[in-house]
Amino acid sequence: MTFDVGRNHWLLFGVSFFGFIGLAFIVGIGPAIWVQDHTRPLPGAVAPTADETAGLHVFVSEGCVYCHTQQVRPLEMDAVWGRPSAPGDYAFVQALDIWRPYAPAILGSERTGPDLSNVGTRQGSDVWQYLHLYNPRSVVDGSVMPAFPWLFDVKPAAAPGDTVVPVPASYAPAHGVVVPNARGRVLVAYLLSRKQVPMEGYGGAPGAGSSGEAGAAAAPATSGAN
Repeated sequence: MTFDVGRNHWLLFGVSFFGFIGLAFIVGIGPAIWVQDHTRPLPGAVAPTADETAGLHVFVSEGCVYCHTQQVRPLEMDAVWGRPSAPGDYAFVQALDIWRPYAPAILGSERTGPDLSNVGTRQGSDVWQYLHLYNPRSVVDGSVMPAFPWLFDVKPAAAPGDTVVPVPASYAPAHGVVVPNARGRVLVAYLLSRKQVPMEGYGGAPGAGSSGEAGAAAAPATSGAN
């Protein structure tokens, strides 16, 4: 057996393959695991409930991250969304299951819609969130966000414990009432849990103490494109 990589193709392949894996672990995988294991929640942060954790799964599976970030940059244009994000904001974002051993990437890079880091404060109404998911145009004229009607059921009448979504007549089904199903309920629970923990030096997060409508009015024009 020759150890000349120029002549031994199997050796060349092995060095290239395992060298790539080793470099990937050193440069990317190892540091990511270290950060995930050593990031601690911010003081005052509350661990997510079971429903909120399930809502994160729905958030990821529905592709919400493709248009919405959860990363407020230290830029003037991002100030309306809250204080700049910190590593501790993501300490509770854990692996979804055994087949996906790393925390899902929820930071996002596409800012088609508004940042959701503090959406639970800006839009703290579950009714608004349900309306927005059922048909975004019912609450934001000209919205480019797709509707998510599969997160709801249309029933002839509401059952005990159901939350009836007051869909405007122009968007409501011809018959029956609209109620969120299990996936819709946990997704809204997750969205409402997105509230930034105050940090020294940044004061109150924009939108704190305001109604959903006031928070929407304070947002820049891009918030209408959600």
